Amino acid sequence: MMFSPHLKRLIGMLRPYKGRLALALIGMILTATTEPTLAAMMKILLDKGFSGKATFSLWLVPAFVVGIFLVRGVSTFLTTYMITWVSTRLQNQLREAMFGRLLDVPVGYYTKNSVGQVINSMMFEVQQIVEMLKTVLTAMIRDSLTVAGLLGYLFWLNWRLTLITLVLIPLLAAVIRMTSKRFRRLTKTFLEINAEVTQVVEETTRAVQVIKIFGGQQYEKARFEQRSDKIRGFAMRMASTFAATVPITQMMTACAVSVVIVIALVQAGEGQATVGGFASFITAMLMLLTPLKHLAEINGPLQRGLAAAENVFGLIDAVPERTGGKTLPQRAAGRLEFIDVGFTYPGQERAALTNVNLAIEPGQTVAFVGTSGGGKSTLVNLVPDFYSPTSGEIHLDGMPIRDIALASLRAQIAMVSQNVVLFDDTVAANIAYGDTQPDQARIAASVKAAHMEDVVANLPQGLETQVGNNGMRLSGGQRQRLAIARAIYKNAPILILDEATSALDTESERAVQAALDELMRGRTTLVIAHRLSTIERADRIVVLDHGRIAEAGTHAELLQKNGIYAKLYQLQYSNPA
Repeated sequence: MMFSPHLKRLIGMLRPYKGRLALALIGMILTATTEPTLAAMMKILLDKGFSGKATFSLWLVPAFVVGIFLVRGVSTFLTTYMITWVSTRLQNQLREAMFGRLLDVPVGYYTKNSVGQVINSMMFEVQQIVEMLKTVLTAMIRDSLTVAGLLGYLFWLNWRLTLITLVLIPLLAAVIRMTSKRFRRLTKTFLEINAEVTQVVEETTRAVQVIKIFGGQQYEKARFEQRSDKIRGFAMRMASTFAATVPITQMMTACAVSVVIVIALVQAGEGQATVGGFASFITAMLMLLTPLKHLAEINGPLQRGLAAAENVFGLIDAVPERTGGKTLPQRAAGRLEFIDVGFTYPGQERAALTNVNLAIEPGQTVAFVGTSGGGKSTLVNLVPDFYSPTSGEIHLDGMPIRDIALASLRAQIAMVSQNVVLFDDTVAANIAYGDTQPDQARIAASVKAAHMEDVVANLPQGLETQVGNNGMRLSGGQRQRLAIARAIYKNAPILILDEATSALDTESERAVQAALDELMRGRTTLVIAHRLSTIERADRIVVLDHGRIAEAGTHAELLQKNGIYAKLYQLQYSNPA
């Protein structure tokens, strides 16, 4: 278990830091050397110093003691500093690898892995790994060297008594082996429950308004307390499993010490042992218990670290989005073709899209309408390859999008969703998001086109105002217009508008709709809209029903057909929102 693939992989990640680890090793060797030296000094003092016939200067004793502890202090500091230096670098390396993979995994990754699990892995479980390595490296190297040094001294001093001491080691190993499997199982469940707690906290902070308005405080408290109690229960079970080894090892030690004392007394009666030799042996033997205890205790952090490593490397090794593909040599014209496109979400039996065939010419505006669950959002999410069709193909300017590099494909697309996502940064940074060298003139032009000039003028620092967590310092309409300004700034040939005016009041909607009409000219635009009044002027309206194209045509043509679209239109106007 100690040499699991995860542990080997972690050790492999330490290779770039071998110089620092070598310094830490030197410190460990020096610290381990001081242990038998102290025991040896005890023999000399008792046999020669207290015999009344000291053969050395008394001033050498305090100098020797001070020297030993000075060496020990310096070496311990060196070891701690270097191990911490290496472990913090490894911690950053793991977190950076995880964060980088988070940016590369497909959108579908989050359907199986909650945000709470991801946060828990990046923050708590990486820390568990670091603590494991710090504990295990120190114990396995420094304490093993200490044990070796003390055993060597004990053998030199009295090999018969030492053989009795050696019985402790296999007995301790047996105890550790008995508790390892249970501890590993408990630790894995503990980490899973800890991730659930993180998820509850994340959801609560994100949905605080919903919780307050619907009176969900008690429900959320109960959820949190339930999981907290489960964590406490597993923590107690882990602690009891770990603590059970202490009295067992202490009892074994006590038995061994008792036998040693009896045999030593017998040897002393036969003139085979001196007072100094016996005191030195007992001192070294008792000093041996501390590093042996440390070696026995590494099982706990080792199992916690290995369980955490399984989740951390699970994220690092998650299958990323496809790589490769051709880079488009120039700005796309924007012709889109859906050829027998079908799509089924992973784990679902019912297809979200079936046999979709549609051609959209450059510069056309095509609106997608239909009842909820009809496949509108799914269809437009296939265009930037957030999901790949399970059957059929989508072409951009005659080239299958699966043959186009994702970065090149998505560079051709701007998107405004009804669920606006803003970053805790300035207004200007949110507008020019993704541009490493923002153009201030383009930002100002985007603000004007999105009819945000009055909004920016009233902000404390204008374009440099921080918008807060997901733009919470702005109103819903202001956040929507900021997202539109971001799409305008990108100036992509393909636009995806998913209820882009849903959060706007009537006056703002008119202003922004005029800006959108100007923006959409000459660009291929895919519009998802529930308010049919906003899409009456679309070049074509496609009605999706249960994942299939039920109707397609202009607003007038579809009304004349008196089909699904006409019924939806009549329903909205007879019951206006």
